[in-house]
Amino acid sequence: MAEHTVKSEQLINWKILKQSEEQLLATNAYALLTSDYFPFSKTQCAVFKGTDRTIFLDKREFTGALYTQIEESVDFVLRNIRLGATIDGLVRKEKYELPPEAIREIIINAHCHRNLLDESCIQVAIYDNRLEVTSPGGLYNGLTYEEIMNGHSKNRNKGIANIFGQMGLVEAWGSGIKRIFNSAKEYGLTEPKVQEFDNMFRVELFRLNQATNQETDQTTNQKQDKNIQVVEQVSELFNEKEKELVTLIQNRPTITQHELAESLGWTISNVKYYMTKLKAKQILKRVGSNQKGKWEILLK
Repeated sequence: MAEHTVKSEQLINWKILKQSEEQLLATNAYALLTSDYFPFSKTQCAVFKGTDRTIFLDKREFTGALYTQIEESVDFVLRNIRLGATIDGLVRKEKYELPPEAIREIIINAHCHRNLLDESCIQVAIYDNRLEVTSPGGLYNGLTYEEIMNGHSKNRNKGIANIFGQMGLVEAWGSGIKRIFNSAKEYGLTEPKVQEFDNMFRVELFRLNQATNQETDQTTNQKQDKNIQVVEQVSELFNEKEKELVTLIQNRPTITQHELAESLGWTISNVKYYMTKLKAKQILKRVGSNQKGKWEILLK
């Protein structure tokens, strides 16, 4: 990886260093980004039984440089939520029940926007029905809920946000909340909740409820069992080229022969040859017209 040189002038502009007479001094932002100098700079993480803070199942406290706190907190959440698996063609893919990018974004935002004059710490709580991240300090400098939902931002800790931007942790000021909402929507989750109270700021990301999870898991497992059966039969019955062809058709039943050739990097003649073989084995069948029909894989 190529090194990125940062001049002292930039660090001064970002408020990481400050000029004092003829020497450069480290600022509070520098201490926060590189050490555990401030005892209040920590992230408390916990898992609770149920939907309130009555019974602890697990808890951790992370200190040190802010970026390590972020990484450790995100890892803690991922360890304590469900991880499922789906079969995509011949590939088994794992997927967390909550979008990791949203989890990461919520925790990063908490560190970027927290009030450093308040010696409370950031708290990450996992309940049966939600993930909840709370940071000290309300909305900064007159910012309203409507403004943050429209992508506006007034960053309380510009030095930290600047360095996070250089590290690739922050894409653009004001875009974090919108990305969290978009990630939840793409995952099919209930809309996240943002609230300000008692000089605290909280973002909640909702898990699917247990009943829905059980129904979804049952349906998903049935689909996975069927897909796994198909994969096993494909592995037993077909050569490598036939496997590639069957996988593409399974994923895209309406795919055309020309699209198959383009996706596989084959000639159209090769596609027709192997499709003819599959039809002869009574594995492949065309349903409907050439223009509006689809392919069907006939595996029991």
